[in-house]
Amino acid sequence: MDFRFTAEDETFREEVRQWLKKEIPQRWIELDAGIWEETEESWALSREFQRKLGQKGWLAPAYPKEYGGLEMSHMRRLILSEELNYNSAPISIEAEISVNWVGSALMLFGTEEQKKKYVTEVAKGDAIFCLGYSEPNAGSDLASVQTRAVEDDDGYIINGQKTWCSYAHYANYCWLGARTDPEAPKHKGISMFVADMKTPGITVRPLINILGRHSFNEVFFDDVRIPKNSLIGEKNNGWYQLVMALDFERSLIGTAAANQRIIDELVQYMIEAKHKGESFANDPLIKDELAEVAVENEVLRMMCYRIAWMYSQNTHPSYESSMSLLFCSELLRRLSNVGMRVLGPYGQLDMDSKWAVLNARIMRIYLSALSIGVGGGSNEIQRNIVAMRGLGLPRQQ
Repeated sequence: MDFRFTAEDETFREEVRQWLKKEIPQRWIELDAGIWEETEESWALSREFQRKLGQKGWLAPAYPKEYGGLEMSHMRRLILSEELNYNSAPISIEAEISVNWVGSALMLFGTEEQKKKYVTEVAKGDAIFCLGYSEPNAGSDLASVQTRAVEDDDGYIINGQKTWCSYAHYANYCWLGARTDPEAPKHKGISMFVADMKTPGITVRPLINILGRHSFNEVFFDDVRIPKNSLIGEKNNGWYQLVMALDFERSLIGTAAANQRIIDELVQYMIEAKHKGESFANDPLIKDELAEVAVENEVLRMMCYRIAWMYSQNTHPSYESSMSLLFCSELLRRLSNVGMRVLGPYGQLDMDSKWAVLNARIMRIYLSALSIGVGGGSNEIQRNIVAMRGLGLPRQQ
């Protein structure tokens, strides 16, 4: 297989790089807001930047043109994602949620009216979705959701609670899984809805994360009335839609590029830092550890390329997405562990210290990486998916 991009692809990559040099705000670079670290200021900067991407058709580049995209090839989309991630552009995880997870699911299951409304708004950067999946007693076993959607003459009445809803306090809509048939087997009685977050009866309560930031929320639905056209796809067939959306969630094709930026910065620091006149880069243990994570990140990059290629072939990645998410989450933890070890006590300092190395990014990644192996399905769940869908286990004798 030839992994080289075409000359036209490389020209596009350079175009993206030059555009990012002009458009990434200096203030964004100063704030250095990483995953789950958004503040009011960084959120405003990222939303403004995403609207600029939307105006160029680069926020949802693979979408059809009638819904705000460019019908860009998935391999070209991969290049765009790599450059956005490597250059730490103001694209937070909520853009992934709205564009690549929910928007992609709506493209498959929504009516034409729903696609023209929600998908187009997402592609322009005008709408944000949060996920209404997990509940206090339904996380890894997501089919156990108990939030109820009862149909009446005018629509559906929603009652229940969702938790770990990322950016629900900012979201325009909730991509909501609710039980519509409590008598059916648990995988058969779920439906998917789009709920307007301004609907009376919806209450959002903050959950403060390990970094002291407000990114997660609990969301309560108390007799929330939504119209019948809020139902996405077929009633009681929501589990299939939800699983497809989870596959999209696990297909993060730009993650290897984001990791590579961290590796490159660590390597550069090791070259420049000295102890008793000797460069840290001459330490064989440090070299070995950084080399190991660099090699593993190349493996992840190949996984990302495989997923992008599968999309280009109109093939839906299923266990492949789980493999990628599993490997990525554990690699990020290993990478942050290596970073903390090579930085020593300096790695423990926060951004407000003048002695902080790399703006304390490694320490912040170290803390936030705890959640990476849980969101989108725990690593144990990903292993089960790979075993069952990928390996066909358990095999019958």
